[in-house]
Amino acid sequence: MTMHDTKIKLSDETERHTLTVLVDNEAGVLARVVGLFSGRGYNIESLTVAEVDPMARTSRITIVTSGTPDVIEQIEAQLRRLVPTHKVTNWTSADTGIEREMALVKVSGTGEKRVEALRMADAFRARPVDTTHSSFVFEITGSPHKIDSFVDLMRPLGLVDVSRTGVAAISRGPEAM
Repeated sequence: MTMHDTKIKLSDETERHTLTVLVDNEAGVLARVVGLFSGRGYNIESLTVAEVDPMARTSRITIVTSGTPDVIEQIEAQLRRLVPTHKVTNWTSADTGIEREMALVKVSGTGEKRVEALRMADAFRARPVDTTHSSFVFEITGSPHKIDSFVDLMRPLGLVDVSRTGVAAISRGPEAM
């Protein structure tokens, strides 16, 4: 599934977008990126960051945010002006992006609810990573929409807790970011 397929309209003009920013891996860079968002009143819905090239000392910051097309363009332009930014990519606008997320979902229950939780987990390809007599912790990976759907189905079955990694995004094909 491409990012283009998962573009979510929040209102007539507001859309959710996944952006990645390739930056130098040095102290204070993440704070400057987050400060750009908070200083202008933009919301960050998901944020992940990790070093992607130890030799070049670069990290990839993946941000899910929402806004009108003009606001998204403004965010991209402001991110590009930040030093030490190497590249900014909007995966929602690109047809070649893939996004995935991982979540741990704890469900408590016995009897029929327990059996139903296992059935639903199997249907979503979520796997149990911890099992007790009265609870499960499932690991699920996929698009944020898939994880949202799984969590919603687990609510009436005894949802206890959810921990999500945030979105990771990458391009299809042989090209690098």
